[in-house]
Parts: sequence; C-alpha cells; structure tokens
Amino acid sequence: MNNYGFIKVACGVPKVKVANPSYNTNEIYNLVKEAKKEGAKIFITPELSISSYTCADLFFQDTLLEKCEEELEKLVEKTADDDIFIVVGMPIKYKNAIYNCAVAFLNGEILGVIPKEFIPTHSEFYEKRWFASGKDVSDELSLAGQEVFFGQMLFKLRKDLTVGIEVCEDLWVPIAPSAKLALSGANLILNISASNEVVSKDEYRTNLISSQSAKCLCAYAYVSAGVHESTTDLLFGGSSLIAENGIILNKGKRFERENQLTSAYIDLQKLNFQRRQNISFSDSREQYEEFYEEIECEFENDIDITEFDRFVDPHPFTPNDENQRIERCNEIFNIQSSALAKRLEHTGLKKLVVGISGGLDSTLALLVATQTMKLLNLPSENIIGITMPGFGTTDRTYTNALDLMKSLNVTIKEISIKEAATLHMKDIEHDINIHDVTYENTQARERTQVLMDMANKNGAILVGTGDLSEMALGWCTYNGDHMSMYGVNASVPKTLVSHLVRTVAMISDDKTKDILLDILDTPVSPELLPPTKDGKIAQKTEDNIGPYELHDFFLYYFIRFGAKKDKLHFLAKQAFKDKYSDETIEKWLNNFMKRFFISQFKRSCTPDAPKVGSVSLSPRGDFRMPSDADFSAWLED
Repeated sequence: MNNYGFIKVACGVPKVKVANPSYNTNEIYNLVKEAKKEGAKIFITPELSISSYTCADLFFQDTLLEKCEEELEKLVEKTADDDIFIVVGMPIKYKNAIYNCAVAFLNGEILGVIPKEFIPTHSEFYEKRWFASGKDVSDELSLAGQEVFFGQMLFKLRKDLTVGIEVCEDLWVPIAPSAKLALSGANLILNISASNEVVSKDEYRTNLISSQSAKCLCAYAYVSAGVHESTTDLLFGGSSLIAENGIILNKGKRFERENQLTSAYIDLQKLNFQRRQNISFSDSREQYEEFYEEIECEFENDIDITEFDRFVDPHPFTPNDENQRIERCNEIFNIQSSALAKRLEHTGLKKLVVGISGGLDSTLALLVATQTMKLLNLPSENIIGITMPGFGTTDRTYTNALDLMKSLNVTIKEISIKEAATLHMKDIEHDINIHDVTYENTQARERTQVLMDMANKNGAILVGTGDLSEMALGWCTYNGDHMSMYGVNASVPKTLVSHLVRTVAMISDDKTKDILLDILDTPVSPELLPPTKDGKIAQKTEDNIGPYELHDFFLYYFIRFGAKKDKLHFLAKQAFKDKYSDETIEKWLNNFMKRFFISQFKRSCTPDAPKVGSVSLSPRGDFRMPSDADFSAWLED
C-alpha cells in the first residue's frame, strides 16, 4: 500500500431532532457509512451532535444525559469494524458539572473525551448557564462502559499523522488551543462546532479557519450544526470546511435539508516538510508548547489510494483564474522592474544592456528593462538592445528581435558572432562541422563576452535573461548565458514567462502586441544549431530535455513541498492524466532528477536576482545544496 502522505478527512452534518439522541446517532451512522464509501479515515460531526446543540435547560436533565451515553455506546459498537477515527459531540456529566465534549473513538474503542475550554457567554450565546470549562481538566472517567482519559490530548493515528481536537469557541480566542496542539505535534486539527448564521459571518469564519491552518502549518477540518437545530432565536447553516496551510480544499454547501458530507484528501507529507523548513514554527514551541496526553491508536488498515479526487494543478506557478493571473503577472513585473531600478540607483549607472534573441526570456527581460526606465524617468534609448546572429539564427527570431527593439524605441546594435566564433573554434582546433557541445557553447560564450564588454564600454548593467526552469535543469552555458550583472528572470519559471509577456502584450499598442504574440508562438530554442533546409528552427529545447510544463511541475512540488520521486510521479499522473503517459512522465522525471542534481554547480555562482514567488534556487537564500550531492537515492525512490 502507498498513501503518498495523503489521508482523507470527512465532515458530516447530520439531520437532527432536538433532544433525540436515538434519531441523531442513527443519522450520524448513515454518514459514517457514506464517509467509508468515499475512502475517508477520519470523520467528524458538529458540536453536541448526539443531543443537538439547542437543548438549552434540557442539558440539566439526567434523561437526556443518560440517553446520550446509551446511544454513544451503540454507535461505538456499530462502527467497530469500520476502521474510521470518529469524533462526535455530546454533553457529559462529571463531578456535578456538565461539560460540552468531543468524544473520539476508533474500532470499537473510545480513545478520549475532550472538553470545550472556552465557554461563550456573549451576544447570542449563553453556554455558561449549562457547561463548565474544561481548561484545567485532566482525569479519567467511565463512559459507555469504558474507562477513558478526560482532558486535552493528542491522537497518534499514523507515523505521519497526529490529531488535535478543539470545540467551536476555542478557535475564536486570541491564542486558540489548536495553536498549542499544533506546536505540540498535531498536524491535523479537528473542530466540532455550532456556529449560527448571520450576515457576513460565513466569510469571516472561512478566513479564520484558513488563517489558523496557515499559522499552525496544519490541516484544519471544521464542521458546524445544521438547519434542523431549533430556530427559536437562531439559524445554524451546517458549515463545513477543510483547509490545509491556508488553502481551502473543500467547502460544503450551507442550508442543506438532508445529511451532508464534505471530504478532502490532506497532504501530511507536505505539511511535515514545511514544518521542518520553518524555523520560526520550531522556535515558537519554546513559548507555547504544552505536554498533552498522547493516545496511540493506529488504523487497522492504512489507505491505498485508488480513486484520488483531490485537484492537482498541472501549472502550480500560474493561477487558473484569468483575473488572478493578470494580477499575479503585474505584481511579478513590478518586483522585477523595481529591483532592477534599485540596482541602477545604487550603482549610479543610467544604462542597461540586454541581449535580444527574439525568444521569450530575452523579450521579458527587455520589457522589464523598459519599465525600469519609466520608473527612473530615463529615456528608453538608454537601453542598448543587442542582437547577435549566429549559426542557428532564423529569419523569424531575427526579425522579431529587431522589430521589438524598434517598437520599444531602444538603442539597437547588431553584432554577428559568426566570424568570431569561427575564429575561436579554429584557435582551439575544433572542426566547425562537428555540431557538438563545444560548437554550441562557443556561440553562447561569445555572445556573453560581447554583452559584458558592451556594458563596460557604455557604463551599463548587463541584464540577465535566464529563467528559473533553465537554472533548475542547468539548461544554460556555464559562464555563457549563465552569467550577467543582474538576473531579472532568475526566479520566474518558463511556464510563467509566457503569461508575463502575454499580459504586457494585452496592454501594448497594436504593433508591439503583434510582435509579442508572434514571439509567444515561436518554439523555445537556444538557436545554436543551423536551421532546417526551409529556414526553420532545428533545435527545439523541449525535444531535448522534455516539456517545460512537466519540469516546472516537478520543480514546484520537489522544492516547495519536498515530494519524493514516487509522489511526484503520482501527482503528475493526476495532473496530466489526459496528456502524458506513465512512461513519458517517468522518462522526464528521471531526466529532471539527474539534471537538477548535476547542475547545482551552475546555481552555486549565479548573479544577484529578485525572488518573485514561493520557489527560488538562489544559493544565497532559498536553496543551498552541495554541488557534489549524489542523486542515487532520489532516483531510486
């Protein structure tokens, strides 16, 4: 079995009859069966779900309290073979006080009873009339024929999964119990609640849950009482949400009249990796960590994912929503241009040099340079755009390079590298007819020499054009296009470069727009090999190293969340199931792993560059790795 670090959590909102535990537990059991069919291993119900939340002074009655315990016992027995960790809410009498509790059980065993700590008595709530605070409770009690721990605790359900539980109001206080539970090891927080509906409360509640999951670097499952509670003064909507580190994975519909189930897979491996990376999270433990009773309670059978219904974004660097994507691109463009402007101000220089190939990366760099000049109130002529035709330059890219520079009104220089490259190959005794790596890199290094020297001659900064994807794969010539004086694209992945260029195209004049759109339609190529007989690009990058959308996908999940190779393959199958075969994914994943490791020496000495997103390979900040690291363990995984 392989769960890839995932586990499915389900939130159930049952139909209830107020003060009818028999009816309520039957509906809960129906939801348990439905959750099991969906592959859930954890299932939660709302606050006081066995009794219903709105019983008011009936909570004082022994009849209700005893009936709740009786029905709990039946429910525990009926679910003994379901292998699902279940949490229900019910009132429990203890030492002449009543506590609002969450009861957790698995495979016929009641594992613990967690009392609500913060008892609301404000606005529409008046719980202190019935319930005592469980803040300092730590004891054992007899419940449904079993002796169980009563107090705050953690549940160790799997090697990678520790669960903490809080009840409703506990989330809404300045320092929530879930924060301490998370710092004590819980990576999944369950909240059983009864939160009524008023205008705008749902948005606030959703933001609160999202924020808490982000601050605690955890998954957070929340479920609230539904519309069948008493409506004497309030209406409950049956809110249910599952969040993971700030992202809402699933949100159920409110105001449903029938039983409702909301479920989602959560990624425990990702959460645990992020916690290991976040030193501030570890440091917080010194102040807020508490030592809770830890209950060992593993599942009898772990999950083996066959039907995976969690959305896996094939383009994680690029928002799906067009408006959000445009907003993201504008922000990145501003980061790039503002960073370059600062470097110019610091050096006292007023000119930029950019090598223009007619390809995407150099186009983006030129657009950033143009915006930088606007920010500094300098003329666009201060940008020296240099096109350097070589042995592989095609008419299409050559024309687009010149047309774009003219359209943006930059200073144009054309310097052919053919003669210099030919002479150099003669000097090093390389046959010009052998189109190998020496033939290619001679041109790349000659271009960089021209650009560096032109920057020196004109008192300018050479702007680098290489992107994040190329750095990850080492798809650049060491001390060639690998080098510059400032790299504006260094943390922009290839799949995002095209969207940045397209965003600028959409707000440009018609002439510039047409040029940019043709550049976007041009195959990605370093153009270091002679064109085909019909004058078209012969050297297409993705034919050599694989689709950039796959490599960017691998890069994102490998660096951002530490996904192992088998998980990368699994996720890619989900994201690209209608586009790439298993064999294709495996081929390029192996290629990614090898190239990523052997290319670290190039990343270890890269120019300064602004970080624009959550993934960066800067050797000075985000990613530090020895250049001699062996990839065997990662490839064999």
